[in-house]
Amino acid sequence: MPLAMTWLMMSVEGPLLAAVIARLPDAKINLAAYGLAYSVALVVESPIINMLTAATALVRDRLSFFKLRRFNNVLNASITVLMLLAGSTSLMPWLTANVMDVPVEVGQLSRWTILLLLPWPAMVGVRRFYQGVLIAGGKTRQVALGTVLRLLAMAVCAFAAGFWSDLPGALVGGLALTAGVSVEALAARVMAGPVVAELMEKEGETQAGDVTIGALTHFYYPLAVTAILALAVHPLTSFLAGLGRLPLESLAVLPVINSLVFIFRAFGLSYQEAAIALMGSKGENEGILRRFAVMLGASTSGALALLAFTPLATVWYQDISGLSPDLAAFALLPTQIMCVMPALTVTLVWQRSVLVAIKRTGPITGSSALEIAVIVASMLCGLYLFDWTGAVAAAAAYLTGRLAGCGYLAVEQRRYRTRRPAVES
Repeated sequence: MPLAMTWLMMSVEGPLLAAVIARLPDAKINLAAYGLAYSVALVVESPIINMLTAATALVRDRLSFFKLRRFNNVLNASITVLMLLAGSTSLMPWLTANVMDVPVEVGQLSRWTILLLLPWPAMVGVRRFYQGVLIAGGKTRQVALGTVLRLLAMAVCAFAAGFWSDLPGALVGGLALTAGVSVEALAARVMAGPVVAELMEKEGETQAGDVTIGALTHFYYPLAVTAILALAVHPLTSFLAGLGRLPLESLAVLPVINSLVFIFRAFGLSYQEAAIALMGSKGENEGILRRFAVMLGASTSGALALLAFTPLATVWYQDISGLSPDLAAFALLPTQIMCVMPALTVTLVWQRSVLVAIKRTGPITGSSALEIAVIVASMLCGLYLFDWTGAVAAAAAYLTGRLAGCGYLAVEQRRYRTRRPAVES
């Protein structure tokens, strides 16, 4: 439950920032610029995002702690350089001016927002490493407390910069995100202190050969590639949405739609580390964990459908998110299409947790590669064969791609089950 609350609180930050930006001048342009910048930041951050899973699964004693922390530091430095390159070049202004049919201001604002987000990926890496240490040590409540501090810092920064300064809305969003995750990273490091102290007294639980750079890379690179592929979907769909009908409207509502759907997906995303930690050394708890996953997926998708197919959707988009009536109506159909996504998220997370628990991470990359390929193909079909708007094409593509990814992992799990008795014997 603390992990679920952590992800749920994280899911609030997107709607909150969108609501602030939507109430500032030039809302449509700033929402589009913020969405593009955030998509780029997600891609740059992606190699580090699964450090939470790695730390939960691998940190067991003094040796494994220091080896994985050093590995994490190298990754953090690398993605910070990438973020600097993304913000210091003219790539975004060139794309928006020469490829997308959106105003030049969107590209300029997105570039400055990327620069404000410069520390964000590395701070995500720090906090996810120490959150993994906390989860492995059974301290999940501290993880939730850190996220509370993150939300408070982000909200204070967003409201102060948004309503007491003249900063454009996109820059307000970038500044608030950086402030929030930096506070959370510091809090995670401080709260992990007692667990780290216990780890310093543990020797011999990890063999030196299990935590070499080669071994860590072999375990982690499929997770990193998976995250890169998964998070590359956001800028890719944003780019493709800019090529379809009503590009500015699509770019404006996509981050708001994704933020809403993420609230319901958050419960599933939080389940991966819980399932890994509770699976048992021989998978003895797999049955009860699978039944819980079924209930979780059905309830979260049902709750999103209740909102999307009732007047609650108008209340959410207009009164809470601050969208204009025309943008709120524009967002409705894509939201309804994505109602199944929370259940599919739980399915994918469950499949991944089983594979990570047995340290078989390779198929996870294959499923992500297939998912992103299907998303691109589906979105191109929606845009050019059916003449859908960018937002509708993106929603349908997300759904189709996730179905393909889950299907791939279902086949891989079946292969594992046929081999498992021989391995255990």
